[in-house]
Amino acid sequence: MVTLTINGKKTTVENGATILDAAKSVGVEIPTLCFLPDICDVGACRACVVEIEGEDRLCASCNTAAFEGMTVHTNSARVLEARRLNLQLMLSDHEVDCTACARNLTCKLQSLAQQFNVLDVPYPKKEHVNRWPLDYPLIRDNTKCVKCMRCMMYCEKVQDLGVWDISGSAVRITVNVAGGKKINESECTLCGQCITHCPVGALRARDDTDKVLSAIHDPDKVVIAQIAPAIRTAWADEFGIERDEASVGMMVAAVRALGIDYVFDTSFTADLTIMEEANELLGRIGKDGYASPMFTSCCPGWVRYLKAQYPELTDNLSSAKSPQQMFGAVAKTWFAEREGIDPSKIVCVSIMPCVAKKHECDLPGINNSGQDKDVDIVITNRELGKLIKSNNINVHDLPNEQFDDILGESTGAGVIFGSTGGVMEAALRSAYYFITGKNPDPDEFSVVRGGFGWREVSLEINGIPLKAAVASGLANAKEIVEKVKSGQAHYDFVEIMACPGGCTGGGGQPFNDSPQPSLQRNDILRKLDRNSQFRFSHENPVIAKAYKEFFEKPLSHKSHDLLHTDHAAWDMPR
Repeated sequence: MVTLTINGKKTTVENGATILDAAKSVGVEIPTLCFLPDICDVGACRACVVEIEGEDRLCASCNTAAFEGMTVHTNSARVLEARRLNLQLMLSDHEVDCTACARNLTCKLQSLAQQFNVLDVPYPKKEHVNRWPLDYPLIRDNTKCVKCMRCMMYCEKVQDLGVWDISGSAVRITVNVAGGKKINESECTLCGQCITHCPVGALRARDDTDKVLSAIHDPDKVVIAQIAPAIRTAWADEFGIERDEASVGMMVAAVRALGIDYVFDTSFTADLTIMEEANELLGRIGKDGYASPMFTSCCPGWVRYLKAQYPELTDNLSSAKSPQQMFGAVAKTWFAEREGIDPSKIVCVSIMPCVAKKHECDLPGINNSGQDKDVDIVITNRELGKLIKSNNINVHDLPNEQFDDILGESTGAGVIFGSTGGVMEAALRSAYYFITGKNPDPDEFSVVRGGFGWREVSLEINGIPLKAAVASGLANAKEIVEKVKSGQAHYDFVEIMACPGGCTGGGGQPFNDSPQPSLQRNDILRKLDRNSQFRFSHENPVIAKAYKEFFEKPLSHKSHDLLHTDHAAWDMPR
């Protein structure tokens, strides 16, 4: 332990702790911009500089270790002036069209400039040229990059990809796609974690809100919205509504108030996915001719990762489409036929916590409802917030409303799809029923739940042994895949989600400075599951109706045509 004094307050911290850690222990706040706990502590921004008695130079508190007897001043005249100077230098190299920026009012540079009363920039502005394909789901604006390295560090350390790297030198240094590649030539999985961890507007998702508004205002179109399970955990963050008050009913009312004709729940097709995937799993276990283990396929970021890094394991992916894509197929076939709607007039809008979903809906072989696309438009949770605000909808006054019939019916098993371990748990609940003819305790397979990292479990269903593994975050996924490839581990079933914590921590969720927002959001989904009338996908009465009226049975010929896909139909850059 070491004892030091910060702004006249004595504190004792563990040896190796930083000045920033020590300051927090005595309630002293030091501003940061580039710092990310356990991820990025390069001290590039200099926003966190402090003065140490006896030292000539100011130092970055995020990466300077505290030592015995140290006396630190965090708000001396030198420190405050240095912070203002550093902010002015950053702003001179930053395109400050704040009102037209995706991070307006949520930008850390903007808030720091306000905090330190930076009213002018006495340095000449540097000119930048931004070259980027604006139709790509992930957009980088080099004119707004502050060289904090957060995107680079997160992609490298948490996702084990290294899509971003330093380019240029001296005053021309910046962050760009590694290897001098174009983004569509890279192995980017479109997980969007670089977007959520960028403190400014240098990274954003492609905005598709105008497409949604155009469809809503077209009298010849029938607009159908599907809302992913994870959206309900964070949609109200944009409006300052407490989680206990942000009901699913308010969310449904807000989406319907946009002028959407039908508001449905993607949890419905999560249940449908379980019916197909659980039966596919049972058909694969111990059978010759099938690649083992079976990998889940509902996360497009994970699918992109596997196809880029381990294309030889593509056959291990479940052929079941993701719930998003199943929904589009169902909406433009069974639902359209049932309701007497011309499917060519349907515009299917997905509201997702994910950036990769914007790419998934355009994949070869994914659209087979007979229309141009099964899912026409994908918007993120952040884009939903923009639509609600631009339509002057007062969410605080909205009543609770129900999802529309018939694709609005779901179970607790479908809802937990948004959390890590949820897909596997839901599949195992129904697999148990398909084997034994009776339901297990709904929490029988709670062992697969968890937070970050990865875990492996050994289970038994009616005497059938089952070895499974679950991971979120692609660096964790790599550990599992490498164990499988090397023969160190033998699994029957593996669930992977690209984003830490699952879809609740997706790259399209509202910006949140909390280091682990998905953990709290996953608790919401678990609570909804516990309170659900039905907790098993096979008990969803509308799922039963869909098979009876249209799909016949899981893995039927029609199910394969509409609910499954060929992952080998497209390739990733390598």
